[in-house]
Amino acid sequence: MSTFHVIDGSVAQDVIGSAPSDVLDLVRETYLQHSRGATVNPNSHFLRFPHDPGARIIALPAHLGGDTPVSGLKWIASYPQNVRQNLPRASAVLLLNDAETGYPFACLEASGISAARTAASAALAVETLADGDTPKTVLFVGAGVIGRTVSDFLAARGTNVRACLVHDHVDAYAETFAAYAADTHGWQTRTVSQIDAALATADLVILATTAPAPWLADGQTLLPGQLILNLSLRDIHPTVMIKCHNVLDDIDHCLTARTSPHLTEMEYGTRDFIDGTLADVLRGDVTLGHDRPTVFSPFGLGVLDLAVGHHVYRTAVRTGRATEIPGFFPDLKRW
Repeated sequence: MSTFHVIDGSVAQDVIGSAPSDVLDLVRETYLQHSRGATVNPNSHFLRFPHDPGARIIALPAHLGGDTPVSGLKWIASYPQNVRQNLPRASAVLLLNDAETGYPFACLEASGISAARTAASAALAVETLADGDTPKTVLFVGAGVIGRTVSDFLAARGTNVRACLVHDHVDAYAETFAAYAADTHGWQTRTVSQIDAALATADLVILATTAPAPWLADGQTLLPGQLILNLSLRDIHPTVMIKCHNVLDDIDHCLTARTSPHLTEMEYGTRDFIDGTLADVLRGDVTLGHDRPTVFSPFGLGVLDLAVGHHVYRTAVRTGRATEIPGFFPDLKRW
């Protein structure tokens, strides 16, 4: 434990981008491990500010068991006002702790890790919940980092995209995203200003907004067999949620913090609208029909950050791209 490493964001992004399927496989296995009780994933802790209620910093502690156990903490800030200064909304670091001694052994820039684990979770949900490999019209609602990273993972997994529609409340963001998807993935893309019409034509809807409260309500048309990835968690009104198949990543975590599933539980006083978790579907314990839309709501588990971050750390050390900080712990002998 005399060695401490720092891994910057460019290294993390390179490790993830060079083998996105490895990241998705890690996310799949971590979901299954979590469902077996081989993880510790406490509630997230939110630091909020009375003078700036839109800003928050979240602590996600976690422990991952198995053959290579590791503990850690993601500390991620979300400051929506950053975009006015042309800064990314989110910034994050991830600390990794030795499972035997508790000593931290690495600090990683983690905004890319956080986006990648969310995107890998989304791509895994598409492979698990969508109706086969039929060509898909994909609608991205929200044209930020998360949406772009999801597009990268869908493309890397060979998702059969017939058309890509992009909607954002800022037209320039939508246009930039559409150009990126066309140039990088070769998709047929276009921006859409009328969200209602786009919702009624998409096979796959990816919600990656900063909306603080539901806006997708009964007046908007959803389709049987449609898959909706509720990544931003607060876009869908309870009266819509109750009519859909609902799959979560972790039921107790998702039913907190006024997410769409949480609001639905409060509105109807039941959890019966939840079909199960993604791990349940992966194991074959839950089978969904295509008679209704399916909504996947991932709260975002700290164990996923841990699994992806540990993979990045090991790859960076093995390939000589981790920066060692000699003497980080000045005295490792107990007096």
